[in-house]
Amino acid sequence: MTTLALDLGNTALKYGVCTAAGLLENGVLADPTQLAALWQRTQPVHAILSSVTDEAGAQPWLGALAAVDGLRQILPFRPGFTPVPVTNAYATPHTLGADRLAGAVAAARLRPGQHTVVVDAGTALKFDLVTADGIYHGGSIAPGLRMRLQALHTFTGRLPLVDLPAAGEAVQLIGDSTASCLLSGVLRGTAAEVRGLIAEYNLLYPNLGIILTGGDAAYLAAALTPLADRIFAVPELVLLGLDKILRYNVDN
Repeated sequence: MTTLALDLGNTALKYGVCTAAGLLENGVLADPTQLAALWQRTQPVHAILSSVTDEAGAQPWLGALAAVDGLRQILPFRPGFTPVPVTNAYATPHTLGADRLAGAVAAARLRPGQHTVVVDAGTALKFDLVTADGIYHGGSIAPGLRMRLQALHTFTGRLPLVDLPAAGEAVQLIGDSTASCLLSGVLRGTAAEVRGLIAEYNLLYPNLGIILTGGDAAYLAAALTPLADRIFAVPELVLLGLDKILRYNVDN
C-alpha cells in the first residue's frame, strides 16, 4: 500500500510518498494545486496531513486532497484526537505539536524497546523523549539557530543580522568580530546546550539513543561528535512518523 504523508510547517509543506518498506520519494510543495499532479504520478491510496499552522492555513491543502478522487481516506492528524501507536503521557495532549508527536512515533518504531530522544533542529530546537516501554513523555522547546540570530538583530540597536555559515564550516570559539562573536554564541552555545541536555537525560535514562533531525541538524552534528556512536541522523523523521500513524489508523 502506497501512502502520502504531508507535513505543513511554518515555512513549507513537505511530502513523502511511502510504502510499508519506508520512504519512496519526498520533496516540497509550494501550492495545493500541485497535489493533483503528485497523486497522478505516484497514486497513493491514503493520505495524512499534519500542520503546525492554524486551521485556516491547513484548509486549502485539505480541500485539494478532497478533490482527488483516487484517495480512499484523508486523515487530518490532530494530537489528542487521532489514535497513535505510542502511549502519549503529555499533560496537555491537545496542545502538542503534530510534528513532535509524529517524530516520537517514528523514533519508537525505528528503535523499539530503547530509550530515545529526538533532537529536532528546525525553526525551534525541540527535544522529545520516548522511553523503552513505548511512552512519549514530552521534552523541551527553545529557539532555533536562525531565530536566535534574528532575535539578536531585532531586539538590539546595533547588532547585525548574520547568516549561518555553510554546514560543517568551522566557527571560531573566541570571536574577533561582531559577526564571529554572534556565530560563536549561537552555534557553539546551542551545541553546548544540546550536549548538556543530553547529559541530563542520560542520567535518567542510561544508554539513551539520539535521533537528530530537522533542517539545521547538520550544524549540530559536527558539534556532537563525542556522541557519534549514539546519534542516528534521520532527516525525514516526521514524514516516516506520519506514515506510521496513518497505517495504524487504516489497519484499526
